[in-house]
Amino acid sequence: MKFITLLITFTLAFFSLSSFETQTAAPPVEKLKNSSEEIIGKLPDMFQSTVKEFQSLRYQLSVLLFNEKPQPDFTPTEESKPNLKAPTNGVISIYNVELGQSKQSVEEELGKPKRISKNEYGSNWYTYHNHFQNFMMVSYDSSGKVNGLYSNHDIISSQSGIKHGSTRTEVHSALGEALDTIRKGNKLYKLDFDSGFEIYRINGAYYTIFYDKQEGNTVTGVQIISDSLEKQKNGYYAKTSKDLQASFEKQLFDLTNADRSEKKLPLLKWDEKISMTALNHSKDMARNNFFSHTNLEGESPFDRMADDGIAFSTAGENLAYGQNSAIFAHEGLMNSPGHRKNILLTEYRSLGIGVSFNQHGQPYYTENFYTKRY
Repeated sequence: MKFITLLITFTLAFFSLSSFETQTAAPPVEKLKNSSEEIIGKLPDMFQSTVKEFQSLRYQLSVLLFNEKPQPDFTPTEESKPNLKAPTNGVISIYNVELGQSKQSVEEELGKPKRISKNEYGSNWYTYHNHFQNFMMVSYDSSGKVNGLYSNHDIISSQSGIKHGSTRTEVHSALGEALDTIRKGNKLYKLDFDSGFEIYRINGAYYTIFYDKQEGNTVTGVQIISDSLEKQKNGYYAKTSKDLQASFEKQLFDLTNADRSEKKLPLLKWDEKISMTALNHSKDMARNNFFSHTNLEGESPFDRMADDGIAFSTAGENLAYGQNSAIFAHEGLMNSPGHRKNILLTEYRSLGIGVSFNQHGQPYYTENFYTKRY
């Protein structure tokens, strides 16, 4: 008897800022509150453990029944952490790199970047890591000086003791009151303090502290943007382009593997075929102004995968909408139990991502995870 295993994970994320003039609503989120992922997230810990064990056994059974050869895992040996020092100039440093430091000195320590991609500021992110360990992203100005930094790994140090895993209370004690609004052009945007991040403006730079709401509101990442780099972006959303679309896609892929690496999970492979499935869904949502796993023809993610000839034993989809960068999108996804489960599921082996912008420049992000069925 034919036996096919499906991991149906319907989860959504949505825009976390709203202007004073309008409020952004996301009705599809409410419609999916009773999805399997949301229900599982509310079950007692013991039963959650049983569900996870069943999913693992189900995966192994499908391998035995269909002779589905698992794609090889790659979990690299653990990379040693750098000897972190308190920054000499800025409030926070990442891998001992600070704003204003030269590109030459950074690459003497970190080597050449693994990827160079566009960011929403009109600059580039230079991504450094060793098999996604000690992961960080660096932006340089035209003179080769650091004007932006980001990391979601335990390589953060500060003058005040803020580090990866610090509590929100400790951050408040060290940095004081966070911004409650941010101005872009002639618009004032209100920051949502329950969104999983806070922004501080200190000594000529914007420090965004990302919190892990699933781990007691502890620091999970930091982004540092100089005033001069922030001013390069006139609006909340960047000017869209094919380069920015492709860059957001690859940045989300890198950020996903960075979190999997940090948690000692097998790394995912980029899959071009399912990336087109994801991209077509993002384009459909952006063009037709809807936000849902089910498209206007009534097709589910798994219908779309089947239509594109993708055979899988396990698959899932994450959606996000409105975050102005891949970094903010990923951090938001990690703060949603259903999305997080997809990002960190051990059984997945491949990932494809598609990003599309609507007429207002707002991005729609689709992540399709799967394991091939042979």
